[in-house]
Amino acid sequence: MNVAGSQKFESVLDGGSCGPLGLQDERLADQVAESLHYRDGNAYRLDAFSIMPNHVHVVFKPLPKKDSAPPCPNEVGEAYHSLATIMQSLKGYTAHECNRLLQREGEFWAHESYDHFVRDNEEWQRIVEYVLKNPVKAGFVKERRQWKWNYRRD
Repeated sequence: MNVAGSQKFESVLDGGSCGPLGLQDERLADQVAESLHYRDGNAYRLDAFSIMPNHVHVVFKPLPKKDSAPPCPNEVGEAYHSLATIMQSLKGYTAHECNRLLQREGEFWAHESYDHFVRDNEEWQRIVEYVLKNPVKAGFVKERRQWKWNYRRD
């Protein structure tokens, strides 16, 4: 996808008015928020999230596994929870719980997710601001603090 196509796709997605809109259901949005908070301090440090009607933005830092040995005998350091494992856990659990609330079965989340590794504090600040401004950009609220499903670590 070229840059213009990517920006158009992002604009449609961020508008939150098309595609599956399951997260408009407050029960489902609350379930996702609760699940994001549940793993905070265990698998990751939760920095920010915004739950939109058709997608979720989340910013977190994976944490070291508790009581873990180094990844290899010759390496120094700690083994961290992997992004793949964190996302599989989040998406699997929330899909199950949201489907239970909807009294249905089947896929809930898209297979793909857009992952981005943050390189420095400046980039982190920019991404957190982008995430929290999503509902404002979509026209759901005038100020980001008005959106019930925005969160930022103090």
